Amino acid sequence: MAKNDYFDKMDSLNYYSATKKYDLRFPSLQEDLVADIVVIGGGFTGINTALELAEKGIKNIVLIEAKHLGYGGTGRNGGHIMPGVGHNLDLIKKDIGEDGVDAIFKISAEGIKIVKERINKYNIDADFRHGYGFCAFNQRQQKLLESWEREFKLLDHNSDIGLVTGREVETVVGSRSYCSVLRYMDGGHVHSLNLLLGEAAAATDLGVKIYENSKVTSVEYGKKVTVRTAMGSVVAEKMLWACDSFINGLEPKLEKSIINTMSFQMATEPLSDELINRISPIRGAFSDVRPVIDYYRVTNENRLLFGGATHFVEYIPKDLFKWNREIMLNIFPYLKEVKIDMAWGGPMSLGRNLFPQVGTLAGHPNVFYVQGYAGFGVTPSHLVSRVVAEGMLGGSNLYALFTGIHHKNIFARESLKNILLTGGKMTHQLQGYFTGQR
Repeated sequence: MAKNDYFDKMDSLNYYSATKKYDLRFPSLQEDLVADIVVIGGGFTGINTALELAEKGIKNIVLIEAKHLGYGGTGRNGGHIMPGVGHNLDLIKKDIGEDGVDAIFKISAEGIKIVKERINKYNIDADFRHGYGFCAFNQRQQKLLESWEREFKLLDHNSDIGLVTGREVETVVGSRSYCSVLRYMDGGHVHSLNLLLGEAAAATDLGVKIYENSKVTSVEYGKKVTVRTAMGSVVAEKMLWACDSFINGLEPKLEKSIINTMSFQMATEPLSDELINRISPIRGAFSDVRPVIDYYRVTNENRLLFGGATHFVEYIPKDLFKWNREIMLNIFPYLKEVKIDMAWGGPMSLGRNLFPQVGTLAGHPNVFYVQGYAGFGVTPSHLVSRVVAEGMLGGSNLYALFTGIHHKNIFARESLKNILLTGGKMTHQLQGYFTGQR
């Protein structure tokens, strides 16, 4: 099966697509437009940057999406709302120094606040629910959670944050696989596609023009940028690349610093209230702290969504239903009789330092980009969108901080990609023994 056909199939088997509440449809671009800003990519970054700009008074914004809004990672993820930006801030310390790392740490819970602000301000029906847990399998990981508990309490003095150990773990999550769980009740989970579509509706109300099924065929840089599709074009003062895993050769300079890995998920049949309360008394979202995590949450329809990636060897399982089910049963063996209704997967882009990449193309100060969330994008994308919007409007201290992070190129042909990713995963797992993640 061709790559694009595979992703289309995964999209059609997706829980989010099957349960979306907004019937938003936008036309394809079939005319020549002039805009202040053009955005390529209809996921969280593209939509929220457009919304941020529109809220700041920029009205002539055009957003172009090759498929439909949320086709990429925004509509295929875990829907987890959690603190943090990037995976390990120590990996960027050499670029921005201790003060820069401290500054990013201090804003690491801002993404949660922005998501809540969006939902409340625009009355978005996105099934948001409080309750998050970081899970430890052993004492080394528990020590890591103890340090996180101290850090989280420094960030947020008002939230319900606490480490639960031993049999008390089952008051938070119904599994005996863990020795401890760090409860973070200000975090939680959300129906990410409904959140996106609600944000898109808000953006259009503020004048943003959105076009779906409009694949970009070429981009010409200069004092003004010209973006062409099969049947139309946009000439704009500034542009934003917000394609992430789906840039698909449109801008080779951006692809050099990222590589795509695959993540997979499944959704169970609707479960009884009794079973859901056993799985999670707080009806929350959870992830472990290993270098390559498993993650899961319950939904408003009483389903369990369970996801993860291959931990050592990069490959696409032939049977996603079976593969996801086996991982779920490692954590919840009492779900062995539960039926799996949906299973899907998709790519996520990552750079060598596992931190979002923000900046402008060399030699083109009016061409901005954001990419490389490394599977950690639902919450950080809302913060990063605010930062890049500030950059597009003249800059800010945060924008300068983010763009000061250096992102090295990744040299790999498509045929060697799985070998490189496998080596990277094994190295990452080994490093986990020294960072308390294994």
